Amino acid sequence: MPEAGPEPVYLDGNEWNAYFDEFKHSAFRLEVHQTYTLPDEAETFRSFLAGEPMPDGFNERWHQTIRSNTEAGRTMIRAKIVRRPITPYSRFLFGWGIAGNVAVGEDYRILDLTDQPNPGLPEQDFWMFDETTVVHLNYRPDGTQINRELIREPNIDKYLAWRDLALESAIPFHAYQM
Repeated sequence: MPEAGPEPVYLDGNEWNAYFDEFKHSAFRLEVHQTYTLPDEAETFRSFLAGEPMPDGFNERWHQTIRSNTEAGRTMIRAKIVRRPITPYSRFLFGWGIAGNVAVGEDYRILDLTDQPNPGLPEQDFWMFDETTVVHLNYRPDGTQINRELIREPNIDKYLAWRDLALESAIPFHAYQM
């Protein structure tokens, strides 16, 4: 009988949010899915699809997190993989989400793989904090989040290589043409 490994560590609530308050230098996210089905965004996503104006204060709590970190000299960087046709959810992110994040200090980049092969990036969303801590964001095919899993003893060199590859392959959000 195979030996059982350590129990997975799943992060939620305050324990998860603390990672964004407590990292010391950098937070990097690789986003690979084209659609995310997040209950907290359901109403605003419907409003976006209906052509309504973006609500005042949209995403303000996240913007404050970005602002606080960047004002303290900490970097927040994302690389989002996209494929055409751009999904309604990605249009929502581009229209209502990313520009505001960039305006308050997040470095957000786009890697369009429509007409090129994947350069070697995983099909796994993750956050990496301070080049030492990795959290996988696990999703169902429809974009519903299953969990956030702290990776024990990650092969950090692999994640650093993926980060570097994503960043050198992507372009700044404002330079991307849909």
